[in-house]
Amino acid sequence: MLKFTLSALAAAAVIVIGGFGIYAWHSSLPAMSPAARPSFDAATVEQGRLIAAAGYCAACHTAPGGAPYAGNYPMVTSFGTIYASNITPDPETGIGEWSPEAFRRAMHEGVDREGRNLFPAFPYDHFTKMSDADVDAVYAYIMTDIPPVKEITKQPTIPFPLNIRFLQSGWKLLFVHFGRYEPDPSQSAAWNRGAYLVEGVAHCGACHTPRNALGAEEKSKQYAGAVVDDWTAPPLTNANPSAVPWTAAEFTAYLKAGSDPYHGVASGPMAEVVAGFRQLPDSDIAAIGTYLGSISGATGSNPAQIPALVASINAGKPDPDYRQDPGEQLYASACASCHYNASPDSLEPERPDLGIISATRLDDPSNLIHTILDGVPASQGVHGVTMPAFRTALDNSQIAAIAAYLRTTQAGLPPWQNLEASVQSVRERAGTN
Repeated sequence: MLKFTLSALAAAAVIVIGGFGIYAWHSSLPAMSPAARPSFDAATVEQGRLIAAAGYCAACHTAPGGAPYAGNYPMVTSFGTIYASNITPDPETGIGEWSPEAFRRAMHEGVDREGRNLFPAFPYDHFTKMSDADVDAVYAYIMTDIPPVKEITKQPTIPFPLNIRFLQSGWKLLFVHFGRYEPDPSQSAAWNRGAYLVEGVAHCGACHTPRNALGAEEKSKQYAGAVVDDWTAPPLTNANPSAVPWTAAEFTAYLKAGSDPYHGVASGPMAEVVAGFRQLPDSDIAAIGTYLGSISGATGSNPAQIPALVASINAGKPDPDYRQDPGEQLYASACASCHYNASPDSLEPERPDLGIISATRLDDPSNLIHTILDGVPASQGVHGVTMPAFRTALDNSQIAAIAAYLRTTQAGLPPWQNLEASVQSVRERAGTN
């Protein structure tokens, strides 16, 4: 009986391993020379440019100071560092020998031309929802408008055995639902367009959804917020800590303008997202807002009447004890000239009230500290409007004092603990002292 049981288990193991091997194996696809590559009309190339912008492809496939799309942007994960691939049309180090079929397989299945699994730092679990037409348009754009750059992609630092690409098929089997986006017939055309862009092209969940121990998005906590590149991507649900709930209209305005008077300025990693979204037609931005608004569940109301906003503005008004607190003194001299608002109706997108935005109301002060340290350049937020960096002008204790004042006095929330140490930590991680 024991012999029979062992034999049965061995046979089952062979079947499972064999089945997995069949599932995990992918053939290489033929190389396509530039001369054999199909030609593309201008409308298709432009469509591809817009889709690539909405997916902020250049942000991840361009190293700091490097050529666009030439790769080697370091993506630091809990398993090691993965370097983004060179996706310029260079035939030796890029994807210049890839056919449209090979590019489509990479986007939809996470498998490169040679048949190797791509690491899931590349969000094919989202791109699998993209239509063939949009994927082909991105291919047309890259092959037509992006100059080829000869740059070898660095090897990842993922340790053995996690670096075995063949085994990535197991991750896919566990966590990826492959297939194109299927419209929800119970929703509007705008909602479905927004869902397609958010779930697929823009892969918003890749940053705004927490991940499990194996690096997969926790679907039960979709859009519940996560930490990305040392910034907190806040929840997109009704758990967002902003004092003013995010409605569809406010999502739309924020993504188009790069700022909102009730939610602050798009900075850090989010600035690159907004830079891409801005290039989309207004109808697409509105569709994204419609879909995100359905996730947050907020309904339209007059933000000027929200108690937290009224309290924050009143806290910033002069009174007999004005500027007695060191943080308030620093805020008055360094910040209030731009961020002072006389009434809830006077707020402007380029000078948001700092007592109600998520950066001041999150449990982690890092977003606020990042912004005070390094400011907001003209390329982020509202076009042409800048916030100066205070990295060299203020020391750790002064930045901590401003953050503490905003948190406790303007936002009226419990103080962050060990703020000065947090400032020092963010300062070191984000740049030199």
